[in-house]
Amino acid sequence: MHWIYLVTAGLLEIGWAVGLKYTHGFTRTGPTIATLVCMSMSFYLLSLSLKSIPMGTAYAVWTGIGATGTALIGMLFLDEPRQIGRIVCLVLIVASTVGLKLFSAKAV
Repeated sequence: MHWIYLVTAGLLEIGWAVGLKYTHGFTRTGPTIATLVCMSMSFYLLSLSLKSIPMGTAYAVWTGIGATGTALIGMLFLDEPRQIGRIVCLVLIVASTVGLKLFSAKAV
């Protein structure tokens, strides 16, 4: 269950990272509220995952999901650069994240 919390927290991190773009410096109410809810839920679920998953592993997986997902959304929907080097780096992040899961001593 703790890995489900962690993956969900990572997905919510994508939500708040993308949401920041639409808050316009926290001047737009709707996107600001949505971003703050995603942030809060992401941190809460991350904290729940830490009951069973080592802190270093959980944090790295959380940020890996967030960074990869946010970069992919930027490339696919926000016209951000799609160079092969960026894609290779994203693949490396995913591989590292999966590796941390596979080699976690306390995997549940």
